[in-house]
Amino acid sequence: MKVYINGKFYSKEDAKVSVFDHGLLYGDGVFEGIRSYSRLVFKLKEHIDRLFESAHAIMLDIPLNKEQLIKATIQTLKENKLNDAYIRMIVTRGEGDLGLDPRKCKGNSTVIIITDKIALYSKELYRKGMEIITVATMRNSHEALNPQMKCLNYLNNIMAKIEAVQLGYEEALMLNDQGYVAECTGDNIFIVNKGELYTPPEIMGVLRGVTRDTVLEIAKKNKIPTHEHVFTRHELYISDECFLTGTAAEIIPVVMVDGRVIGSGKPGKITLSLMNKFKELTKKEGVRY
Repeated sequence: MKVYINGKFYSKEDAKVSVFDHGLLYGDGVFEGIRSYSRLVFKLKEHIDRLFESAHAIMLDIPLNKEQLIKATIQTLKENKLNDAYIRMIVTRGEGDLGLDPRKCKGNSTVIIITDKIALYSKELYRKGMEIITVATMRNSHEALNPQMKCLNYLNNIMAKIEAVQLGYEEALMLNDQGYVAECTGDNIFIVNKGELYTPPEIMGVLRGVTRDTVLEIAKKNKIPTHEHVFTRHELYISDECFLTGTAAEIIPVVMVDGRVIGSGKPGKITLSLMNKFKELTKKEGVRY
C-alpha cells in the first residue's frame, strides 16, 4: 500500500507525520471518507466540497485547490491499483508546538490520502437487518462542536460506539441534548412511515451526509415523499421501516431498536428499493480513473 502525504508517496510502514502535528495532538483537522466502485469515485466532487467547507469553518487552509485534490486522489488510487476502494482524505493543521495556539503551526498543513478496502458490517446484516441501541452519550451540540464539521475530533462518536459494543451491539443511536433522534456513531438514520421517508434535519446535530443527500435525491426522483423532520424515539419505535446511511455503510436496514421490533422485523420494501437504486447509481455517477 502507498500513502499520499504532502505530494509524495510512502509505503504503509514509512507513512509518518510529526508527533507535533496538531491533528495528532488535538484532533485539529478535517477528513472525508469516499468510495470508488469499478474505477469510478462516487460523488468525489461533493465530498471535496464538504472537506473545504469543514476546513473553512475551522479556519484551516488546504494547500491544494479542489482540482489538485481530485488529481491527487486519482493518482493515489492508480498508485495502489485499486478498482474498488475506500478513500480516507485528511487535512491537519500541521506541525506546531505543544500549545493550543494554531498560529504556531505556521500554515504548514498536512494532506494525507489513504486508499484501502473497508467492510463495516457483515453481508448477513445487510440481508437480515441489524439491531441498534440508544446510548447515554449525547450527540455534540451544534453550539459546541458542530457536527456539520467533519473534523478529526471524533471522541463523541467513539464514546457512543464503546457503549454499544459493551452492550453487544454493532451500532449506537445518539440523541441530541433535547432528547430528539440525531444520528448513529458514523451513519445518518432514516425511518419510513406510511410510505413516506423521514430523516432528522441538520439542526438536530447531524452531519449532512453525502449518502444521506443521495438517498433523499433518489427518493424524490421515485416520488417517495421525503421530510427532514424532528422525531423522537417513539416515532422510531412505531415506524414501518428504518435504515442507516453512510459512505462506508452505504444503506443498511435496521430491524430492531432498543428491543422494539421495527415493522415486520425484516428489511422493508422501500429500504430494499433504495438499496438497489443506490447500487445502480454508484455504477454511473462520479469521477472515472
